[in-house]
Amino acid sequence: MNYARFIEDQVQEIQRTVGNGIAINALSGGVDSSVVTVLGHRALGARLKTFFVDNALMREGEPQRVVETFARLGIRVELVDARGEFLRALKGLTDPEEKRQAITDTFYAKVFARLVRKTKARFLLHGTILTDIEETVAGIKRQHNILVQMGIDTRKAYGYTVIEPLKTLRKDDVRKVARALSLPPEITERIPFPGPALAARIVGEVTEEKLQLVRRATAIVEEELAGTGAFQYFAVLLNDRATGIRNGKREFGHIIVVRCVNSRDARTATATRLPWAKLERLCQRITGLPGVNRCLFDLTPKPPATIEYV
Repeated sequence: MNYARFIEDQVQEIQRTVGNGIAINALSGGVDSSVVTVLGHRALGARLKTFFVDNALMREGEPQRVVETFARLGIRVELVDARGEFLRALKGLTDPEEKRQAITDTFYAKVFARLVRKTKARFLLHGTILTDIEETVAGIKRQHNILVQMGIDTRKAYGYTVIEPLKTLRKDDVRKVARALSLPPEITERIPFPGPALAARIVGEVTEEKLQLVRRATAIVEEELAGTGAFQYFAVLLNDRATGIRNGKREFGHIIVVRCVNSRDARTATATRLPWAKLERLCQRITGLPGVNRCLFDLTPKPPATIEYV
């Protein structure tokens, strides 16, 4: 694939589609949305309005870190605080698809609808990739960014037309486009992070307490496994609890699962073979978190599992 030609073609296509209009996009800091942001910026300049929506589900310090990274690239990103709206929408929900739908509805029908009215944008640039479309259409797992492929008329439902420059690419090709765009390694090599963010790593209801716990566990896992070369690694908080002992007393504590997989494009995956000493250190640090007395390592490949839990 000629990546320079792909970039040129997508920039021209965005220009043709938007014309003299205004476009809007949401940036998460992941490689998909980052590539779309840079393509849109090249095509439209200041007529692309880029937002980072803080939905309370991000990793520690992530919103500010992403805004600062793109400021260094000369691209202004406006940070939108929508934490309360998302937490209220997720309250009481335990079913994975209901949680995903609540995030989708809150994002598109509420938060982004306001931003569209504010900017008068009529086009939305989306970081949808081919794997997202395949998993949603097949009914495996609803990806929050799949709209048109689910029969949703976005112009009628939300007031804008969706543009998807990456919909024919898989993750490995998106990374190559990012490198061709000269994006920094913290973007091009960033491990995948799900659209529903940490809500995809909490089995059961999402609460502020659970988010704080899985956020701390995630930081430990990412720090410990950063040099493994694995495709993806993260922590999951299960809905069950387990009996344990802390300070000589019984504790009915949380269970954290560590997931670390090798993959090329996320269609299939196998568990990374980590050294026993690394696993022991992970377990020691994670069970050192308040209220956590069990740490598990997931060996399941994809299929039969998916990479994420929710």
